[in-house]
Amino acid sequence: MRVAVLLLLPGLALAGPAARQKAQSRRAEAQELVDDLLRGQANVNVFSNRIRYLGEETYACAELADIARKDADPEHMRVVSNVLASLGHPCAEPALITLLGNGDGATRMVAVQGLGRLKSRAAGPALVPLLQDKSMGVRREAARALGATHVASYGAALMKAATVEGEPEARVAMLAAVGGTGDQRQVAALEAFLTHSSESSRFAAAQGLCLLGARKGLDFARERLASKDRFERLEGLKLFEGVRARQPVALLTPLLDDQDHAVAALAARLLYQAGDPGKLDWLVLRSFQAQGDDKLVYEKELEVLMLPDDQRRAILAKAGIR
Repeated sequence: MRVAVLLLLPGLALAGPAARQKAQSRRAEAQELVDDLLRGQANVNVFSNRIRYLGEETYACAELADIARKDADPEHMRVVSNVLASLGHPCAEPALITLLGNGDGATRMVAVQGLGRLKSRAAGPALVPLLQDKSMGVRREAARALGATHVASYGAALMKAATVEGEPEARVAMLAAVGGTGDQRQVAALEAFLTHSSESSRFAAAQGLCLLGARKGLDFARERLASKDRFERLEGLKLFEGVRARQPVALLTPLLDDQDHAVAALAARLLYQAGDPGKLDWLVLRSFQAQGDDKLVYEKELEVLMLPDDQRRAILAKAGIR
């Protein structure tokens, strides 16, 4: 591996001595991190953060993919899948797809989670069979990953799997994911679940319908958003997690004035993710103005959005706050 450290440095022939030395140092440190990882001497999150800082994601992915192809050690495979999923870098996609066929359920589940974070469309055909995986966690995560692709052709497979799924947790993920695919042909099947004996399944079906902009789903949400109970209003808002279109604007905008800060903050974040860029500024300014626990509520939603510090500063500067 050490020879590869020096051979795989792109463009160094054209760089100056200082640049070459710095690049070689970064590459060597990346290799040390990989070695430490396999020796059990490195934390996954620390590893991923340091690799990102070094800008060596592509190299790390290549090394880990090579290990995934050649190493049969179950512990190593779990570590590799965790790191590749944690990196969240497109270069990890091929290796994560390979790991879907691993015999260890934990490894498969983490690989699916990583592909879900990448919204991998290339993995779609390999994810569909995992809706029948023997591991409930794999079935659940495969559903979520397929929903994240926003490919309508996966709607039927998800709906079929939800109909026969015996584990409520996996069924819930499948029903919500049907909406994520955008497959309008599944509206009637989702509506049938609104009378299901399981409350969580009814809620997931309503979420799927809201994602599709279907009337019965929106009616289900409207009833909860109008409740005097803050927890029911929050539940109503959660039905719109993942909505990308502008259907929820009329329903959610009044919640920006809700007396409960958690309700207002969540409404703003969902509106931003649905396509209203101004709501990001709204969240940043509200967080700046808030005090104590109220501030934490707005920061929680900004954390979901992973807002960089420089963007936050730019928003505050635009508002005249230095």
